[in-house]
This record gives sequence, structure tokens and C-alpha cells, in this order.
Amino acid sequence: MSRAAEAAMAASYKQLKEDFVSGLTGGDILEIYYVTAVASTAVFLWSALQVRQSFFESRTLLSLVVDFLLNTGATLLAFTIYGDTPLLLNLLILAPVALIYALPQAPTPKKQQKPPPSKRAKQDVANPLPKKPFLTMYRGSMMIATCLAILAVDFKVFPRRFAKVETWGSSLMDVGVGSFVFSAGIVASRAVIKEKLEGKTTTLSTRLYQSMRHSLPLIILGLIRLYSVKGLDYAEHVTEYGVHWNFFFTLGLLPPFVAICQSILKYIPSYAGLAIIIGGVYQVALETTSLKALILAAPRTDIFLKNREGIFSFIGYLAIFLAGESAGMILLPRRLSSSTGVQQRKKLLLTLGSWSAVWTLLLFLTTSYNYGLSLSISRRMANLPYILWIIAFNYVQITAFCLVETVFFPQAYKSGEISPQSEAEIYKRCTSSVLEAFNKNGLAVFLAANLLTGLVNLTVPTLDVSNIQAMGILMVYVATLTGLAVGLDMYNISIKM
Repeated sequence: MSRAAEAAMAASYKQLKEDFVSGLTGGDILEIYYVTAVASTAVFLWSALQVRQSFFESRTLLSLVVDFLLNTGATLLAFTIYGDTPLLLNLLILAPVALIYALPQAPTPKKQQKPPPSKRAKQDVANPLPKKPFLTMYRGSMMIATCLAILAVDFKVFPRRFAKVETWGSSLMDVGVGSFVFSAGIVASRAVIKEKLEGKTTTLSTRLYQSMRHSLPLIILGLIRLYSVKGLDYAEHVTEYGVHWNFFFTLGLLPPFVAICQSILKYIPSYAGLAIIIGGVYQVALETTSLKALILAAPRTDIFLKNREGIFSFIGYLAIFLAGESAGMILLPRRLSSSTGVQQRKKLLLTLGSWSAVWTLLLFLTTSYNYGLSLSISRRMANLPYILWIIAFNYVQITAFCLVETVFFPQAYKSGEISPQSEAEIYKRCTSSVLEAFNKNGLAVFLAANLLTGLVNLTVPTLDVSNIQAMGILMVYVATLTGLAVGLDMYNISIKM
């Protein structure tokens, strides 16, 4: 690097530090919690309707429309019209619950008689990795929020502080991209748990081969997005990932690196511990070398420097993915023990609450000016504070959805013998069909959301339309995505990548 380039980098980095000191650090973390809480309060209202009135039992057109309005409309309102008053929106969503409980309870659907023990013998083998309604609700809500935000950000009705920040701090959209990776880690842990239960050991070469099969479609999607953006001269923010890098490349590179990390787990038997080590070493490098200045201010003179944000932030996303796998180890397995289902659920809630507190405390200790390391969250670098913020945020979200399910659907976790058919019926009764559909084909719907976002931006002057027009476009957009997701689910189509 020439002296002139070094001088330019130093001047640029100095300005970034001044921005940090002056407080240009994005939105308020508590506000993000208030806004995203709308998803769990909507599920709270959905659950009350289902428990008291069996409203979603028959899966009619009316119930699907109400399901859609609750679980997508509420999030859309939180991101737009009620962006400045999220607590008010939460209260408005919760208000009808009292009326629902004041009305006479609908008759409980008749349960099918269980077959005789002789005929049930083959059915009573419990699935060690059962589908859990609260996880489906969490992942479905997260996917809806992500899809809404990537288009809503292009309209004036979307508060600017919710958009991705330039360098320091964290916003609503910064949380979304990290949560997508964390959620993917939860899903990936299923294969690891299944392998352990079967007593199998997969070699590194086999894991790498399998991971490349998952990576290739994502890398191809990344290339398609790259050439589409460049060919159509589509607006892009270079400091987000770099000149050529995009989020699909980050997702595509995760599987092989996770496969390598699984070999390290022989020596560090904890996904969460490995995530902390990776994040900690990365942060030390940022603070003790010129790496931070290189990422934030180096001139883009070659292919590496042109994509430095995407390349180095990948380290942080890898740590987040591993932390997601750690959460999956807690959440996914069926707990076979002598304790009752209620006791097991209380233990799970206590575990989730404890982990939420631990990750929040770690975040506080790294970011506090008075009691910690005085570091700032940076999604652009995906540094240690950002890693901890994403993990803490998602643990809190999962705990909230788990608590709602525990209150309204105790049958979802009662112990005792239960046939796979009965368990599937319980799961269906406890789960929103809209959220189930988004969860089942999340990546395919996310790809469709990106395509529709590009189409809207190429055909509509988004910054010039009124707020009413923007809300109309966003409703049509999310209704289209919901129709795609529900249609795939109705025909039992699951697109895996």
C-alpha cells in the first residue's frame, strides 16, 4: 500500500472514530426489543383465539386471513406506522385477549380414540427430535420480519433508524441479518444431534463433501445476484459487504467452515465456547492490529480490499452460526426422563432464561463504558459485541415464544406415551399455518422476497410514493410471499438448499 493510500486510510479511520465518539451509533437496543416483541404478542393473541374459540382449528379461508393479518400485518405496522410507538401497538394487540376470554368458550374438538395397545405398539417409539411449535413460531416470525424489512426500507414510511447503520451501533435490520444466521444454526444442529444419537462418526472429508453440496446452490445464487445487480445498475451499499460480496456468499461459505469447526470440537466440546473463542480472537485482532482500520478505511485497490467487509464479517457470522447450533442442542432433543412434561418445560424455560441472562451480561460487559470494555456494536465488521448482541437477542425471543406456548398449550409438552399421529395433531393445533409455511420454506421465500424487492424497486419510485401507497404495496408484497409459502406447504413441497 502506498504512502498516499495509507494517509487516506488514516484520515478516513480518524473520521470514523470521531463519529463513534459523537454518538452516531444507530438505534436504541431497547426500542428494537419493543418493536420485535410485536411478533410474540401477535402469537399471544393467536393462541388465545385458538384455545378459547378453536378459531384456527378448521383452517378455513377466514381463519387463514386472520392468521395472515395477525402474524404479518402486526409486524408490518410495527416497522412502519407504529415505528415510533411500538409499546402502544403491543398493548392494542393484547387488548382483545380479555374480550376473547369473556366470551363463552367454544366446544373442545373431539379427540380420536386411541387404538388398542396391541395396535399402538409400533407407534409408541418417540421421535427423539420432535417438531416444537414455539420454535416454528419463532423462525416463521423472524422470516416474515426479514422479508418485510428488505423492501420496507426503500419507502419513507420505514423509519430511517431501523435501516442498517453505516459502521457503529445496531438497528432493526442489523439484527435481522444476524438472526437469520443464528436461526440457520439451530436447524443445522438437527443433523449433528441425529448423528450422535445413532452413534455415527463422520470423517472430515465426508463432512466437507456434504457441506459443499449445501454450499453450491447458495454460491450460485450469490453469483446470480451479483451479475443481476451489476447488469441492471441496481442501487447497492458498498460498505455493507463490499463491491462484489453479498449475503448469499456468506451463507454459502458457512457449511464448509462449520464442518472444519466440528473437528475442533473434539478439543473444545462446546459450540457456544468455540463461538466465544472465535469472536474473542477476532476482537483482539481488531483492537491490537491495523485490521479494524483496514476493514473500515482501506482504499479498494484489489479484489480482496474491495470485498473486505464481507470477508472479515464472515468470521463473526461463523461464530453466530455456531452459537445457534449450541442453542439447537438445548432446544431440539426430546428430554426422556422420569420428570413430568410440566417439570421439563419449567426446566427448559429456566435454561433459556439463564442463557438469555448470560449472553446479555456478556454483551453488557463488552459494551458498557463504566463497567466494561467500552466496545461498540458493529454489524459491518460483525465484531464481538455484535455477535453477543445477536445471540442474546435471539435467546430472549425464543424464551418469549416458549413462554407463550407454555401458558396456552400445556398439551404440547405433557409427558407420557403418545403416538406420532397424536403428536402431529397437537403440533398442528398449536402452530399458526402461516408461520409454519414461512418456516418450512424459509430460504426459498427469502429468495422470492429478494426478487420481488428488485422488481418493485425497478418499477416503482419508492421514495416518491405516499405512505398510504407504500403500505398498499407492502401488503400486496407480503400477501404474495404468504401465498407462495402457504401454497408450497399445502402441496407438501419443501425446497432445500
